[in-house]
Order: sequence, then C-alpha cells, then structure tokens
Amino acid sequence: MAVNGDILDCLIVGGGPAGLTTALYLARFKRRFRVIDSGSPRAAWIPTSHNIPMFAEGISGKDLLARAKTNLEQYGDCILPGMVTGLRKQPDRFIAVVEGNDGSTSQIAARRVVIATGAVDIEPDLPDVPNAVQRGLVRYCPICDGYESRDQKIAVIAYGAHGIGEAVFIARTYSRDVTLLTLGQHLELDPEQQGRLDEHGVKVVEAPIESLAMENDRISAMNVAGKEHRFDVLYSALGLKYRSDLALSLGAEHDPSGSLIVDSHCETSIKGLYAAGDIVRGIDQIVVGMSHAAVAATHIHNHCELPTEDEPGGA
Repeated sequence: MAVNGDILDCLIVGGGPAGLTTALYLARFKRRFRVIDSGSPRAAWIPTSHNIPMFAEGISGKDLLARAKTNLEQYGDCILPGMVTGLRKQPDRFIAVVEGNDGSTSQIAARRVVIATGAVDIEPDLPDVPNAVQRGLVRYCPICDGYESRDQKIAVIAYGAHGIGEAVFIARTYSRDVTLLTLGQHLELDPEQQGRLDEHGVKVVEAPIESLAMENDRISAMNVAGKEHRFDVLYSALGLKYRSDLALSLGAEHDPSGSLIVDSHCETSIKGLYAAGDIVRGIDQIVVGMSHAAVAATHIHNHCELPTEDEPGGA
C-alpha cells in the first residue's frame, strides 16, 4: 500500500471484470498499482453468461471473477480488500482515502486512477421477495442470456420509455410472448410507443403484483388483480444506480443518470482519471468493460511518466 510519500503509477477502484482486466494489463506492463476491492461487483450476480467468448457452456459471474483473480495472482499480491471513501486531486497525484474491512483508514497516492466501481440494478418491489435480482430470481441482462430464453413466455418488470424499449427488444429478438409488468404504475403511451408495443405483440399489465408463488427456487406464478400469471422467465428493466460518486466529487463529466463520459482512451474530463466498465456511459457488457480496461491501461502505461495538464510542462 502506498503511504508516506510513496506514489503508485495507478490506483484501480473496483474488483469486477473491468478492474481486474485493468490490473492484468498494468501488471504485464510492469507498473506499480493496487486494486481496491469492496467485494460486491455486479458481475457476481450473473447465474450464467453465454456471450463471453471461449466459454461455450456459459460461465457464472462468480467463476469468471475467481478465474480473473487467480490469473492475476501470478503477478503478485495486488488486491486490497476495502472501500475508497474519498478521492482528491493534487497537481501531481490523486489521494484516495481507503477504509479497510478491519475498520482501519489509510491513504494511497497514485499518479493515475481508474474508476471501475460499476453500477447496481434497481431491485423490483415484489411482495415478500427482497433482492430478487441479486438472488437470481429475476434476470437483468437479456443480451447475456436472452438466447437461452428464446420462444418462452417472458415478463419484463419496468415502466417508462426504458421499459418499453426493453420489452420491444426482447419481443423482436427472442420471443413473441412478452408481457410488460409496471408494478401498479400507469404507463403513459404516445401513439408511437403504443404502435411499437402493438407491432411486436407486447402485452401490458399495470395492476400491482399482490402475491407470488415460489417453486424450486424460482418465481412460478404471480397474482395480479386476482388473476394468476405464469411466466418462464422474468427480467427487470428498472435501470441502474451508478457508483460514480468518487468521480463526480472531482467534477467529472457525466450524463443525467450519473454514468461517466469518457474519451477514446477511456479518460474522463478530469486529467489522469479514467473509467472502465458499467460506470461508463454506453452498453453494459462484461466484454465491453474489459475492452475499456485494455484501452485505459495501455494509455496509462504510455503516459505514466508524463506530467498531466495540471503540472508544470503538462500537455
């Protein structure tokens, strides 16, 4: 851990696929870095992903993370459990405040920082079933596993334009039997939106879910307005909460949802501060986050000895 004037080349905040891929690249570039891992990556929620190359039978998020960490171990012990609770920028470095799992507090100095803290799915408010997405009872990524749900009876829990878009995406790609559940919220539809739903045969149920039936660790039925609905697959499309507070505290540019806007090198509007993974505005996919990591790490390696624009002689 870098303290007492010791400055790392890079600090990586987040131990998900993007953070661990950044670490792998920097390790192979022989850079001095550390990963701060809070132990709660979104990827760990994935039961099985089938669209990561080389894993024909699919791979769970937990197995993917375990493999990434095992791979990284051959380059030394570089992952520190804890959470970065504060980040400030000085002319030649960033200073991160880190709270360890044992309650200790320390500071780490680094010339560059990669924010790979990701996002958290907004959980649906289901009766007597908290944390349904984290528990794998409700899926959240039809891009990852929609192919395995093809031609099945699918429900999308959502409302608003995003929910309509998700339901139409699934209906036109994987199944002609899709229902949009709005959990009691009235869905205001303009003619264009109604036309899209009608074109793809998407049904809309606005009444709240009154009760659920569980069977073999899955939601087998929903009671809505006194009527039982059964679905083979449930997806949630309620959006994300982006873990971007550290970057926002430094004034990094972001969109209205809080996801970060980066350049072609995955550098934020704050010189020396990079972002990778779900926290970056765009498509939320593991392979995309890993590509962010490769781009950011290579740019960091190529510029690590160069001063930032805030330093004398900086570009």
